[in-house]
Amino acid sequence: MVRARSEERREQIVLAALEVIAERGYRGASLATVAERVGLTQQGLLHYFPTKEALLVAVLEERDRWDTGGGSRAAAGSWRLDLLDSLVEYNAMRPGIVQTFSALLGESVTEGHPAREFFTERYEQVRREMASVLRAEFGERLPSGLTPEQAAPLLAAVSDGLQFQWLLAPESVDMPASFRAFLTLLRGPSPTPGA
Repeated sequence: MVRARSEERREQIVLAALEVIAERGYRGASLATVAERVGLTQQGLLHYFPTKEALLVAVLEERDRWDTGGGSRAAAGSWRLDLLDSLVEYNAMRPGIVQTFSALLGESVTEGHPAREFFTERYEQVRREMASVLRAEFGERLPSGLTPEQAAPLLAAVSDGLQFQWLLAPESVDMPASFRAFLTLLRGPSPTPGA
């Protein structure tokens, strides 16, 4: 019972941190603000997360868990392109999560940012996963002639780039439709009837 309450409280803290980071970015977010949102003192929050960096890692890991349906990123290697399409659709329903991720991603490129290592490793893994997804769909060559390894960084770039565009102009950027258009581009021209 105590363990379940502790896990529930940790989850509340992570969700509050997601909100605060989405609003203020990582550098602008304070442990005191996160603690206040869940009805704790800053000292009480430190019982669950001893440093701001530990809380940041928990936020990033939680986002990845949501993206992989509760599984690990390693399990994502068995995905198909249509599941990636569904993930983009799902992300469009949770702008706060996308905003938090995008804010942290943008900040992480600065020297010494605590999320820099996480994102560097994550993108290495994502490129491998996307290459596996593309290989499962197309084999060793896409219709364009690119290898899965050549196209994998493009798939990740389009996905994350669409998130930034959608956050900046949600009324004019349809993220799921744009991602589906990119998948159509990857798949190449449809066969002409009677050809």
